[in-house]
Amino acid sequence: MKHGKKYIESAKLVDRDALYEPEEALALAIKTASAKFDETVEIHIRLGVDSRHADQQVRGAVVLPNGTGKKVRVAVFAKGDAADTAAAAGAEVVGAEDLVAKIQGEGFLDFDVAIAAPNMMGLVGRLGKILGPRGLMPSPKAGTVTPDVAKAVQEAKAGKIEYRLDKTNIIHCPIGKVSFGTDKLKENYKTLVDAVNKAKPAAAKGQYIRSCVLATTMGPGVKINPAKAVLAD
Repeated sequence: MKHGKKYIESAKLVDRDALYEPEEALALAIKTASAKFDETVEIHIRLGVDSRHADQQVRGAVVLPNGTGKKVRVAVFAKGDAADTAAAAGAEVVGAEDLVAKIQGEGFLDFDVAIAAPNMMGLVGRLGKILGPRGLMPSPKAGTVTPDVAKAVQEAKAGKIEYRLDKTNIIHCPIGKVSFGTDKLKENYKTLVDAVNKAKPAAAKGQYIRSCVLATTMGPGVKINPAKAVLAD
């Protein structure tokens, strides 16, 4: 894989063989950001579990204290009073059968988070093959299937993110923007890593956090010492 001049220069700042302390890794990731836009800082955590087994799944959601820095577009499947409260809470799109038809017929997907009232899931279930592969399917575990749709909308807008294992047992999540600075990114990092650590399945054996890497959108990876990935309070 060929990299541009800016990436190559940024990569010189990182010791590929070193395992950094979290605070040092965050500061270094910020330093490697060289794009003209405000790059996202992402975390990639490889866990010592096997996602093929139901009792070793790791999935949940958490509200980052400083948000993600991204404007989140929310779609809500609801009717009646629930639809009204969702709209009042700031949801960009609210609907029921009409919204399902728009997604199925027109390929409408101009939203980042989908939330559904429980009585809508029979309807929303028809969209599984469309929303599922895109990570947009509402889920009780992620808090996006709930009777309190207004609260869910507010949390999504405030920076609630979902974390889940991929097929290679890695969690990929944004924790903010380079412009946040080290302190705010550290708060977001701690909130997410603590949540992942608390979600450790009882069936998991051996070392739980196997590796942890930080990277900006266009920057090189910065390895964190997995033994010190969880920050003390």
